[in-house]
Amino acid sequence: MSKDKKAYAGKKVLVTGGVGTVGTELVRQLVGIGAGEVRVFDNNEAEIFFMLERYRDNPAVKCFLGDVRDKDKLAKVMTGADVVFHAAAYKHVVVCETNPFDAVQTNIVGTQNVIECALNLDVERVIFTSSDKAVNPTNVMGTSKLMGERLITSANNYRWHKRVIFSSTRFGNVVGSRGSVIPVFGEQIKKGGPVTLTDERMTRFVMTVEESARLVLEAGRLARGGEVFITKMPVLKIAELAKAMIEILAPRFGHDPAKMKTVTIGAKPGEKMYEELMSDEETARSIEIRDLFVTLPAFRNIYKEIEYKYPGQKTSPVTKPYISSLEETMSVAEIKTFLLDNGILEDYL
Repeated sequence: MSKDKKAYAGKKVLVTGGVGTVGTELVRQLVGIGAGEVRVFDNNEAEIFFMLERYRDNPAVKCFLGDVRDKDKLAKVMTGADVVFHAAAYKHVVVCETNPFDAVQTNIVGTQNVIECALNLDVERVIFTSSDKAVNPTNVMGTSKLMGERLITSANNYRWHKRVIFSSTRFGNVVGSRGSVIPVFGEQIKKGGPVTLTDERMTRFVMTVEESARLVLEAGRLARGGEVFITKMPVLKIAELAKAMIEILAPRFGHDPAKMKTVTIGAKPGEKMYEELMSDEETARSIEIRDLFVTLPAFRNIYKEIEYKYPGQKTSPVTKPYISSLEETMSVAEIKTFLLDNGILEDYL
């Protein structure tokens, strides 16, 4: 964290979607590394109130109620900021599928508003938080996030004399976040089962919220402009996650793990059997560094003035796409260690 501390110490940082799962952790880590001012911007009134209470004795944290759709309010909150982490989005696949115009307004137009405000106010850098669902999208949410990535990359063409750098980060499931399968399984185990599985073969990338925020901060520090930073993540099978949780939690609620039933209910509409963080097409223009892959813009000739070099980058080319079904999965024992060491099940223990 020392390099991040040097990069953000004393800076004025705006976090859109700042009371969401990743946004809240970004705020916590930014405070911890000595950011000069952390502005929290979100349309969730209740959570803004709780954030105010949490940091009531810390004058560096300032909370603002508003929406990225409201360009005028966004500009007021962004004025004077050095760095913007854009985490505000509609992220639930089914909700976005049944409310597509709202997803477009928030995830696409909202991102355009962030870009235009950042250009007008000449901030230093903007980091957009994307999703694995932006790779070969099968739904509205993923498509809107892919469009957000493309807008962020293309925004570097509008800099002219401006200093602002626009880049994206892309990661998979944040374990324990809102909408995560963890609380679903937890409640089912608490009641004695059955635990519902979509498909036993389904694989997912996973990471903790602390790690996701740390890698967003690292990407912000390394950004050159237009690239997508892809986080390296462990992989698990959903069926083995369920088994690990049953073994840990069933005895806590007086149930026999061996007798806890699991039921396969089938994949949800639009749900993939595996997750993609880097497509086959992107491998040819990607660089590998320690904790991240860096995918460079497809239209490299447009960004030829940008030098894409990073500390510790590997000289060997990236030769395979980063897809959960192609990666080694954690064992049940490893999943149990992962869950317990990171306090992911603390609400049930």
